[in-house]
Amino acid sequence: MTYVNVGTLGAVPGKRDELVEILTRRSADLEQTGCLLYEVGVDVDHPDTVFVAELWTSAEAHQSSLQLESVQRAIQEARPLLSGEMGGFRFDVVGSPLRD
Repeated sequence: MTYVNVGTLGAVPGKRDELVEILTRRSADLEQTGCLLYEVGVDVDHPDTVFVAELWTSAEAHQSSLQLESVQRAIQEARPLLSGEMGGFRFDVVGSPLRD
């Protein structure tokens, strides 16, 4: 069953673009672990917020990705850029009008 993780990451004022740069680096590791989609976005009305939408083959694939060395390095690099404000939600996909 496909798994979705959608969230917001608060950035330290003025550091949003640095955070986006870390989150958008090419990562073959994520794809090999089961990531089907990883989209990062911004909104002019929320200048210190980064939006992330992830689609995974399973919740377990998402969880195992957090153990990857490359992901751990990115987390450590991003941590000083985070304000601590985070939000979001997760769910298992039950269907789509775009596929059988």
